[in-house]
Amino acid sequence: MITLMICDDQDVVCQGLNTILSNEKDLKVIGMAGDGQELLDKLEIRQPDMILLDLKMPILNGVQTTRIIKEKYPAVRILILTTYDADEWLFDAIRSGADGFMLKDSSRKELLAAIRDLAAGKTPIDPSVGGKLFSQLARQAPPGLTAVGGELSEREREILGLVAEGLNNTAIAGRLHLSEGTVRNYVSSIFDKLDVTDRTQAAVLAIKYGISPAKQ
Repeated sequence: MITLMICDDQDVVCQGLNTILSNEKDLKVIGMAGDGQELLDKLEIRQPDMILLDLKMPILNGVQTTRIIKEKYPAVRILILTTYDADEWLFDAIRSGADGFMLKDSSRKELLAAIRDLAAGKTPIDPSVGGKLFSQLARQAPPGLTAVGGELSEREREILGLVAEGLNNTAIAGRLHLSEGTVRNYVSSIFDKLDVTDRTQAAVLAIKYGISPAKQ
């Protein structure tokens, strides 16, 4: 059973999500809130496995709320739900610890899949968000080694930067004049060193910890 809380300043959104989720046998909504502060008050009493969180809310917005939750309750997963597919706030949300991003107009099937994927340790990103988001964030991510990315070679960091831009192995091979097999081996090594299982997790980790993107 995956327990959830919903936080959105639009009551119709909260009620709609509650209706969708309550019909699923493996999901249980244990609370709803209209702003970040109300959510934090509820979390002092009980913590869910996951929170569906809006970004733009009064009192405490989604970015501020995410940062506080991750400091106090790091095990709670946060799925950001937004109406914006290129919102600059997403960058700050990633840096604050958000675990996934979906658009509010996603289908019921897509939303449920994202919730279950996130509960399973994956990093759901709405396809319409991913390419734009990673391209923007790769350009903004600050350079410099970190404990997370310090073991990466210069070539691996370059390839990770291209992964963060949303390029697949074929495109990376063409950009760097390498064989696709060589790129595949580099990507596999990056996954091992970062302890991740997919490209989205690797890209988000690079952004969160300021692992230097490829130089353009």
